[in-house]
Amino acid sequence: MRDNGGMNSPTSPYHASNLLQQPRIAFIGGGNMASAIVGGLLQQGYPAQALHIVEPVAEQRSRLAQQFPGVALHPAADSALVDAALVLWAVKPQVFKQAALECAPHLSASALHLSVAAGIRSDSMVRWLGSERIVRAMPNTPALVGLGMTGLYARPAVSSAEREQVQALLAGTGRTLWLAQESDLDAVTALSGSGPAYVFYFLEAMRRAGTELGLTPQAATELAIGTFAGAAQLAQRSSEPPEVLRQRVTSKGGTTHAALSAMEAAQISDAFVAAIAAAHRRAREMGAEFGD
Repeated sequence: MRDNGGMNSPTSPYHASNLLQQPRIAFIGGGNMASAIVGGLLQQGYPAQALHIVEPVAEQRSRLAQQFPGVALHPAADSALVDAALVLWAVKPQVFKQAALECAPHLSASALHLSVAAGIRSDSMVRWLGSERIVRAMPNTPALVGLGMTGLYARPAVSSAEREQVQALLAGTGRTLWLAQESDLDAVTALSGSGPAYVFYFLEAMRRAGTELGLTPQAATELAIGTFAGAAQLAQRSSEPPEVLRQRVTSKGGTTHAALSAMEAAQISDAFVAAIAAAHRRAREMGAEFGD
């Protein structure tokens, strides 16, 4: 995987004020990821009245109205979206085509499009939307608490200024990484897009182990989460690779060595790599399945 733009932290120099020159942003879909981005923009001072969300589910629109007072909500695309300078697609892959074909007549031909849908290729979006100005993003759910990790790919027609707009839009959700090849987004989907579920899976296993050793579920959960959070911070702040950090806490004949030896005997590392490869295959399949 090649990086053509570097990593950006939540303290990116691109703030919401950069977007104020093009004030109206349309969100197609009002689920968790759209909510995370809208919340981040509002926290940066972006005007609520400049944000429009198309959400067909009445119950979800009601929740959004309570969560984001002043944001315009629509059950379907209409003429109110024609002035949107940036359109963020936050719909499920299986309904993207239908949503795109329904919304396209109401959108400006000059709009910049940003998709957070897994698997859907930009070539498919070009056919449905009639625009080459498309950025694909693969975020993950820690964006909900401002600690997300998002991979980004821009088609050649997207300018450097428009990349800055995208980074401004995502600044409140966490870190970003620009990619040189669109195909790399399938790997991002498998590694970090689905990655939070892997962490939760291991947290479940650690909680189970803790309770079987006599701890309360609450204590086991707190210990497991604290350990993951601390180890992740240590890895982020250290210049040493994960294998070196692992070796530093593993004394031969000690408790950590016993645990890691048991994991190696069970081939957990190989199984984990195979699981991520399965996610990668499915990401590629989704592009073909829902991109026709």
